[in-house]
Amino acid sequence: MNNKKNKDFFNKVYQIVEQIPYGKVTTYGLIAQRAGLKSSARMVGWALNAYAYSTALPCHRVVNRNGELTGKNYFGTPTMMRELLESEGVQFIDDRVDLKRFLWTPEEVL
Repeated sequence: MNNKKNKDFFNKVYQIVEQIPYGKVTTYGLIAQRAGLKSSARMVGWALNAYAYSTALPCHRVVNRNGELTGKNYFGTPTMMRELLESEGVQFIDDRVDLKRFLWTPEEVL
């Protein structure tokens, strides 16, 4: 992908992440699909890394398709992502977000 397309995709990712409701999570794959590149979940991770997991975006609300906190190493401590989610009422089954209860699907964001 060229730089313009990357920038456009990244901006779409940021717009979607901004919309994730308090107390909900979504997945890299659902964000990629809504941003127009269905098989680009990994690129969503790159976009969030490029944003440096800033506190301006609720990046802690993005998990992998199994509800695992694969982005947790990009926060201040390895437990911060889970702590932020739990402070919003998000519950876990073992080390995975209970996606049946807390998954948000970005349908009409863009």
